[in-house]
Amino acid sequence: MRFGLLGQTCAWRDDGSEIPLGGPARRGLLALLLVNPGEVVSADRLADEVNPDEALSAHALQSQVSRLRTALGTAATIERAGAGYRIVVVRDDVDAFRFERLAREGRAALREEDAERAVALLREALALWRGPALADLTDSPAAVRLEELRLTALEDRVEGELRLGGHRALVPELRELAGRHPLRERLAGLLMRALFAEGGQAAALAAFEETRRHLADELGADPSAELLALHRELLAADPSPPPVAPPAQLTSFVGRSGEVAEVAELLRTSRLVTLVGPGGVGKTRLSVEVAGAPGVAGPTGGARSSGRAADDVCFVELAALRDGAELPQALLGALGLRENGLRLEVGERRPVDRLIAALADRVLLLVLDNCEHLVEEVAPLAARLLAACPRLRVLATSREPLGITGEHLWQVRPLDDDAAVRLFTDRARAVRRGFAVTPAPGTADDVTTADGGTGRVVRRICAALDNLPLAIELTAARLRTLELDDLAGRLDDRLAVAARGSRTAQERHRTLRSVVAWSWDLLPEAEQRAARRFTVFTGGASAEAASRVCGIDGETLESLVDKSLLEVVGGRYRMLETVRAYGAEQLNAAGEAEPVRRAHARDVLDLFRTAAPHLLRTRQLEWLGVLAREHGDLPAAVRWAVESSDVAVGLELLATASTYLWIRGVSPSVAPYAAALLDVVGERPPAGLGEEYAVCVLLASSGPGGREVWRRHRAAAGRALATAWPGDRPGRYPAVLLLWMMHNTGGEGALETFALITAQRDCPHGWARAVARYVLGFGALGEFFGEGDSLGESGLPGMAEAARVWEGAVEEFRAFGDRWGTALALDALAGLAVARGDRTRAVALIDEALDLTDQLGALEDAADLLVNRGDQLVETDQAAARADYDRAAALARRAGSSNYVGAALRGLGDIALEDGDLAGAERHYTEALELIDPLWIRSVGNRVRLLAGLGRLAETRGDRATAGARFRQAAESATAVTGAPGADALRLIGLPESLVEAVSSGARAAPGNVV
Repeated sequence: MRFGLLGQTCAWRDDGSEIPLGGPARRGLLALLLVNPGEVVSADRLADEVNPDEALSAHALQSQVSRLRTALGTAATIERAGAGYRIVVVRDDVDAFRFERLAREGRAALREEDAERAVALLREALALWRGPALADLTDSPAAVRLEELRLTALEDRVEGELRLGGHRALVPELRELAGRHPLRERLAGLLMRALFAEGGQAAALAAFEETRRHLADELGADPSAELLALHRELLAADPSPPPVAPPAQLTSFVGRSGEVAEVAELLRTSRLVTLVGPGGVGKTRLSVEVAGAPGVAGPTGGARSSGRAADDVCFVELAALRDGAELPQALLGALGLRENGLRLEVGERRPVDRLIAALADRVLLLVLDNCEHLVEEVAPLAARLLAACPRLRVLATSREPLGITGEHLWQVRPLDDDAAVRLFTDRARAVRRGFAVTPAPGTADDVTTADGGTGRVVRRICAALDNLPLAIELTAARLRTLELDDLAGRLDDRLAVAARGSRTAQERHRTLRSVVAWSWDLLPEAEQRAARRFTVFTGGASAEAASRVCGIDGETLESLVDKSLLEVVGGRYRMLETVRAYGAEQLNAAGEAEPVRRAHARDVLDLFRTAAPHLLRTRQLEWLGVLAREHGDLPAAVRWAVESSDVAVGLELLATASTYLWIRGVSPSVAPYAAALLDVVGERPPAGLGEEYAVCVLLASSGPGGREVWRRHRAAAGRALATAWPGDRPGRYPAVLLLWMMHNTGGEGALETFALITAQRDCPHGWARAVARYVLGFGALGEFFGEGDSLGESGLPGMAEAARVWEGAVEEFRAFGDRWGTALALDALAGLAVARGDRTRAVALIDEALDLTDQLGALEDAADLLVNRGDQLVETDQAAARADYDRAAALARRAGSSNYVGAALRGLGDIALEDGDLAGAERHYTEALELIDPLWIRSVGNRVRLLAGLGRLAETRGDRATAGARFRQAAESATAVTGAPGADALRLIGLPESLVEAVSSGARAAPGNVV
């Protein structure tokens, strides 16, 4: 049984249930007996003090004792002894005695400088109090003594908590206590210490002055020697600094306002958020902005209603800290918790314990910036602080996660393209007055700057820098001495471009190289080796590829991801270009570049070899997707082959990749490497690699300088291709047949090309047979022409045969599972529909073909089809036609296809001419004339339309001579390709009847007319 005197007198059974004692007389009787358990209390005293107003009679007292015995039962014995009574209980079962024992032990612990144990004991002692001591007795000296002991224990507990650094939470309590006990000097001294520790030196001095005044007014006395000594210490001491605030920013914040709101919201519900990302991505700046968001440091469940106090955030910069053992002391310093006698901190208290005590009840956002080099020390400290301090929140920035329970990761990624341009412009304006980015007239994509640069150049610069904010800021600052084009021209050496930074920045942020080196140097040797080898993957890699080429295991990859040296995108590992540039330097320095690049090139070759048989069959979409993910590594592999003069690997790489490149319309991306490889090969194909040589020639001719490459190598390539595809056995790369035909129509060797392709109609390879059928359709259109033949009501005599052949080609391509060949054959049928005047069917066929090219991601073919559809719609729906031309131009630019950019511009020129915008028409036509290749079969129609448009433009301006010359060129080009005479050739090309008439009449009127 337990007894309570610290409040109303109570008794509790061992199970905690309260025993009903009855009225105040019985409770007072029990209290008098419990004040001195085991000692006899006289009956007279009991009778007088139980009822001071009227003493109980002996009989009444005996009756109350009897009832009390009944209530208590056998758990407590009340004995009659001499002239009084006594109760027999264990002293510690009475809360007052237990309180006294705990208070004594707490004070002893405090004297022994064990503040933590002292506070625990004193809190336990004070928790026993339920109200005024001996509440059922009146004017009891014992109650007065207990209340004094309670106040002393309270002072002891406060002193212990001050020693532990808990001054902030104590100030309100001490103010209230000092107000109730204004003459109690110890309380005044404790309040002064707490106020000073919180940084309130003036408030502490004011508290002393108030106590001094009370003592003088009420007691006519001066403060004690101890309080006067504390006052002198206050006057001599420097005030405690407030917690370190986030650094004030000197530049605007660009591109992440949405992230600030999202991270701030996350911090309101999560107590640990780590901003993770590579160096220079903007983690620190984001943390500063988040720390300034309203209510972030508030308690779970929402922000406080009226903003934060200035010190609710403490910003701790860890980059300069080299020894993890110094971390707790660094946090104490940032919090303003230094060693000081006024704080009552004595003995060898550990900094971690001081931190916990200081933050135990404090609402605070602790920002730990740049944790990556101390992550092993930061993680356990953060975990311990969060566990012990329920109102604390932590926002960390690191290049790798802390890896502790409850951590929420926020991946800080590079800026999006638009934000990167805004940041570049803002920082450039700081060093070059008037720098601006504005849209260029007549374009949706281009932008110009005040000093002659273009927005497209700015975007290219930012993209080369991975849109990393720090890299952009460092690079934009170079505009103080460089022109924009000069800056863009130096992007091959990204680390040098961003090699100058602010003199006031930390060393690791002064240059882009130092940013990357900081992260790199933190890696163990095995991870450095893995990271430098990974740089051979320009387009990222799967875990399997990284293992095959570099010998990197999955655990190491994940560790590099955690440390922000790699990122995972779509299940593939990718390295930022800025990191890759630094890593490539390390690869060369380690002497590993040659063997690793060789292994990479052979791995890429193996992949394309595996994929090649599937690219023209049913699984082509699946394999096109696989190769698209690896596309970035193909040029790197070919470049190695060129640099190492490994002709065989280089030629086979390009040949096995060619079908993918042609289907996707991205062959210009490898054209420079193909041309460089031809320079190594020379003008004669290596033995056994003739077909690969021919493919290389085709690829090289699709890029800048392609016409000269074609002139030099065409004959040798043609002979090699004829040897590879004799007709009775297949070669290795069937798609080369189609591309060879498209490059040779209307020029030298057209008949030989036609014979080569059509010879495959009995080839064992099914796709080659379908290509032969496709080409035979064009032959059908020309083989019935004779002098004077023309299109009649029933159409060209060969049209029906061409339609039958192309419809058969559609079925053969479909049976083979090839969407690419099917789309080409459908486009040919659409051309026939146009020639017959059935534009509705033509548009339907083009739509069907477009659906297939969209599935394939065939950029060039989709651009071609969009231009064709625009040509059919332009007379009836100019807005839809313009949309098709615009989209075609965008796709062609993505593919790097000058032919189809020119075709789209030709269409836009036609619309401008119809609208009376002669300057716009001339601009579009002039540019298109430079871009369209006259030898590319699928450009013939666009070239004819372009020449016709130039003729109409000249005619509108009254320049009949130029108009006639252009009309004659258009008619001759159409006849050269189709073999049809005069107007029939123009109709086969797909010109509308109004344009056929304009070209025909204009050509007839031109000097030297042959039409």
